[in-house]
Amino acid sequence: MRDLLYDRCRFTLSEIEHRYGDNVHVLANPFLLTQLATLCAKSTTQPAINELVALLYQDLVKTFINVELPHEHTAIPTRMIDTHPLGVFQGEVIDRSVRAISVDIARAGTLPSQITYDLLNRLLDPRLVRQDHIIMARQVDERHQVTGSQIFGAKIGGDVDDAFLVFPDPMGATGGSMAEAIQYYKAKVPGRPRRIVTLNLIVTPEYLRRLHDQHPEVVVYAVRLDRGLSPPEVFSTVPGTRWELERGLDDRQYIVPGAGGLGEIMNNAYV
Repeated sequence: MRDLLYDRCRFTLSEIEHRYGDNVHVLANPFLLTQLATLCAKSTTQPAINELVALLYQDLVKTFINVELPHEHTAIPTRMIDTHPLGVFQGEVIDRSVRAISVDIARAGTLPSQITYDLLNRLLDPRLVRQDHIIMARQVDERHQVTGSQIFGAKIGGDVDDAFLVFPDPMGATGGSMAEAIQYYKAKVPGRPRRIVTLNLIVTPEYLRRLHDQHPEVVVYAVRLDRGLSPPEVFSTVPGTRWELERGLDDRQYIVPGAGGLGEIMNNAYV
């Protein structure tokens, strides 16, 4: 006989109530919200900015791992096996034989993708973990209105068949860049991923709408939802109830209350 305590190890996600669909997970995590509020504060500067981004993504990636990755049963002798035959841990753990790919959407996504890649390498078989890179930017008109996104280059390390394809990108604003990056994989990279996941610090209703309409199978994990420019009557409603009225973007397509341009402040390059 053995203890069956950990034969079924299930993780319970704490998230806010919303009406955006089952594929959207906005976390209800006071620790992460506190750290994100500090990151977004006008008074926060480097090096605290990148330290906070790294800290936030370490927890966000762990949340994704706990919820999404499959489990397997294991039996691992502990150091007590030399003195007692029952010195064996048996239970469910993460299945290490899973393929996973982290996609760096430069430039705000570079540090988050590296954090994701490193954590997955520590957990899974490193031979099954990869990091890809996409260079892209918003396209704007003379009024600074976002007109689309353009990919300038990509370094893709192979197919995506049966892999967890993960896009760690801090700001889910218009959704244009993310939708374009996902479409690039669908159109140009061989294989069908097991799951496509975005990991965002902040998302807007507009971002969620874009992904819902263009890539409805994508799963979104976010620390915070910002809809600060919605009409006053929206604020008392469950998010997504009046999705057509919800607004989180100003006229330049920056998030409100938001964090400012993370790509700029993370790199101290304001271009």
